[in-house]
Amino acid sequence: MSSAVKRPSWDEYFLQLAEVVKRRANCLRRSVGVVIVQGKHIIATGYNGTPAGVKNCTAGGCDRCLKRHKNILKENERKDLCICIHAEENALLQSAYHGASTRGAVLYSTIAPCLQCAKAIINAGIAGVVFKENHQDNLGIKFLADAGIRTSSLS
Repeated sequence: MSSAVKRPSWDEYFLQLAEVVKRRANCLRRSVGVVIVQGKHIIATGYNGTPAGVKNCTAGGCDRCLKRHKNILKENERKDLCICIHAEENALLQSAYHGASTRGAVLYSTIAPCLQCAKAIINAGIAGVVFKENHQDNLGIKFLADAGIRTSSLS
């Protein structure tokens, strides 16, 4: 019996799940979702927003994001004041919190990692990164490639 329904590839499947995770993001500026996979099994998810137990960014928890949203601060200005955690960092922290090794895993993200997240991805032993959209710059992807980590875009 043949089926007319095309099954998504594994990369497409996990990126679609990252899109669902992204819906939990609570950052005013951008919503990002991440899924970390080890041998086709999800070991962690992450989305961007304030740390657990801190007032959500969308409720005014991050003063920097609120000022950016109101155009009081310019893009990339005073990033040091932002209390939000990136989705990649959140997923890596969840892996550590629950004792799941990320060595050799693949990270799926709705957007390419920034340079800061790329550094964490490298040191967490992630073997590959698959993303849907490019970041505003390509520094993170370049850094991952320089470290020998496979990257691919499914945009």
